[in-house]
Amino acid sequence: MGIVTRSEEETLKVAEKLSGRIDRGTLILLSGDLGAGKTRFVKGIARGLGVKEVVTSPTFTIVNRYSGRIPLFHVDLYRLEGFPGEDVDLDEMLEEGAVAVEWWERDSEFFKSYKPRIEVDIRFIDENIREIEIRWVE
Repeated sequence: MGIVTRSEEETLKVAEKLSGRIDRGTLILLSGDLGAGKTRFVKGIARGLGVKEVVTSPTFTIVNRYSGRIPLFHVDLYRLEGFPGEDVDLDEMLEEGAVAVEWWERDSEFFKSYKPRIEVDIRFIDENIREIEIRWVE
């Protein structure tokens, strides 16, 4: 069983707390159904990293970059079949900051080669309740 949150604010706080363990080179992989709260979770990470910009889903831009304690790159693969390696250099982003990837399972073999990484699975229970499973993979 994971962490159960009962509001968007609780979900933000879980992610914000996690941000204290995030540094350059941290890869955060988020999975969950559409509307489960993946972008909301990234907003909490950003808040914890001191990002002042409005965090939005990069569904159409593929990657958004935010400035905080460390840079945060937010990647969304929802519209893609896999990671766009020819257009986006994951290793370069990880050298510069942390990277949060939504819909990473669209190219799971690619991402499983990266260690350490944090895998976050968000399950939609109902309109307000989410179950969040966080795994550290070394």
